[in-house]
Amino acid sequence: MTIKMRMKKKPAFPASEGSDKSYEALIRLWILRLFVPLGGSRGFISSFGYANDHLAHYLGLPPANEQFDMKATMTELRKKHAQAERRRNSAALPAILARNIARYSELMGWSKADEAVTAFTVLMDTDPRLETACSSIENVTTAKLIDVLSGVLDIDRDDIRNSVMPKSGLCESGFIKVDMRAARALVTKLDMLSDETSDRLRYVDGDPFVLLRDVIAPAAPAELGLDDFAHIKSTLDVLQPYLARSIDGKARGVNVFIHGAPGTGKTQLALALARELGCDLFEISSQNESGDGINGYGRLRALRSGQSMLRQRRALILFDEAEDVFDGGWTHLREKGSARSQKAWMNRLLETNTAPVIWLSNNVECMDPAFLRRFDIVLEMPLLCGRQRERLLDEACGDLIDATTRNRLVEARGLAPAVVRRAARVVRTIQDVLPANRTSAVLEQLIESTLEAQGHGGLTTGETAALPASYDPRHIAADVDLAQVSAGIVQAKTGRICLYGPPGTGKTAFGRWLATQLDVPLHAKRVSDIVSPYVGQTERNLARVFREAEADGAVLLLDEVDSFLQDRTRAQRSWEVTAVNEMLTQMEAYAGVFIASTNLMDGLDQAALRRFDLKVKFGYLRPAQAWNLFEVHRESLGLPAPDTSARTAVERIVTLTPGDFAAVTRQHRFRPIGSVPELIAALEAECSLKKDSRKAVGFI
Repeated sequence: MTIKMRMKKKPAFPASEGSDKSYEALIRLWILRLFVPLGGSRGFISSFGYANDHLAHYLGLPPANEQFDMKATMTELRKKHAQAERRRNSAALPAILARNIARYSELMGWSKADEAVTAFTVLMDTDPRLETACSSIENVTTAKLIDVLSGVLDIDRDDIRNSVMPKSGLCESGFIKVDMRAARALVTKLDMLSDETSDRLRYVDGDPFVLLRDVIAPAAPAELGLDDFAHIKSTLDVLQPYLARSIDGKARGVNVFIHGAPGTGKTQLALALARELGCDLFEISSQNESGDGINGYGRLRALRSGQSMLRQRRALILFDEAEDVFDGGWTHLREKGSARSQKAWMNRLLETNTAPVIWLSNNVECMDPAFLRRFDIVLEMPLLCGRQRERLLDEACGDLIDATTRNRLVEARGLAPAVVRRAARVVRTIQDVLPANRTSAVLEQLIESTLEAQGHGGLTTGETAALPASYDPRHIAADVDLAQVSAGIVQAKTGRICLYGPPGTGKTAFGRWLATQLDVPLHAKRVSDIVSPYVGQTERNLARVFREAEADGAVLLLDEVDSFLQDRTRAQRSWEVTAVNEMLTQMEAYAGVFIASTNLMDGLDQAALRRFDLKVKFGYLRPAQAWNLFEVHRESLGLPAPDTSARTAVERIVTLTPGDFAAVTRQHRFRPIGSVPELIAALEAECSLKKDSRKAVGFI
């Protein structure tokens, strides 16, 4: 079956180098062996004629007319079989098939029986005459399959048995699948790796990996380097040398699981690792060349074949969309299944793979803990934030966006590197037809549409994302000296502060200002960024938020913290308690600056309150503060100097906050304010909607 110059061992079958006669002799010999010594004629010839007239004509049997003689026909069939056996030395495989099988045999260490079984399966799939003959052999059990293959291929029964048993090298590789479950027709008892594999082995003379490109293929070149993953440096400092030592030492059972939101760079990390390690990376395909999806079971067979083919090669295997395997759909017993249904088999695969496998998934929820513990390294790929996100934006689209858009993107929830790069690619493609002042808006529109489709919501407005130019802590009515607190935190580089008070009093803005004083990134999170309907996911999200902030050296600002720190004695559901417990644990361990803000101080858990180093009350502006801030905004609006009555009117508005001034300034864009009285009226209108607008509250 293989070419002598490529193989030291004697091939199972010689190759036909030019003439079709030797191949025809082989097909004829195999069909006649199936029909005569193996009894397949009982399903092919009856007193009424043939099961397939075309095959009978090919064999040269008499036509099934009114004078059809079954006994004479059987005699003729046995005669033709005897003639074929006398000429068996002239039978040979097609040269292309022989060469291809030789290449795979060399890669996978096949025996002569393995080669012969593979050749038979390929030709049964690609030659209609042999396929028709095999269809006549029914009720084939595993024991009968061994007898049939031994008889057709003229190979010792024990050798065939060693080839087709589940733990044989051929079957373990996934290249050939033998259905062991039930008696079936011979044509369905043996199954090749994919629908295209048999055709390629039969007709395409090429590299083994090229022939199997629909199931396992070389991965694309890396677009990023490991320097682009500085935000996970602590993990890379372990992962990179571990993979290097594992490859050099040919370690078995090396598996890495990387999970995270789509577009965070999981695939690019695998590509960058392979390039840094100087090894090949092969990816298990999720669809064939026709565009049809490959189910999880088929992809696992491809993985097993890849392991066999790469056993002597310096290589990694990439298995993307691992949820296909671990979250159902990979068993061929049921339409929906999971790795849990064949846990022992899956565990053995994870423990014995010869080439390291990097498994990627968008969701760790699909993983059974019993499988997770078998991965050497489990890495959650975080979204870029802080300085890493700023670097991404500057490199990918810095020349396309203005400062306002940049601020919005820095603050965007769920923004993945792939989303930024794809949007930038679109804009660069059409940049020559866009007005120069439109590129920033178009790129922002593309990114926002993607984020909304992913469920992250739109981008924050420029005013919210950026610290107002007029911000001054002296305009905040707090019960402590905020400038003094800020100076202390800048020196200590740590602190847990709870800011509480009515909406609009400047709590979030103070967090942004403090980050600028520390010259560190700000990680501003809202409840919607963290809360999940899935059990345990909220706690994991909380842990991730703190972990990312600490890794980035950022100020962590968590708004609406009352959602996580409610009094546990009032909890009605178990998950409400576990969320509070996780929040307390993370607060206790966090070494950086953590700022929590809330509008509702009542009802916070007492244990949580004790964990804050400082609790600062934000109130309504004092009269002098209200007037000073009024003057700042009046000048920014270009209004004339007011008279003394204006100050009196402003100081009488007892529920004024910095947020009210910001809202009125935004109104000015579409509802111009032309005088001081109009500005005062607009502020009074904002405050009139507040529940305590008629009461003198705050610090007056």
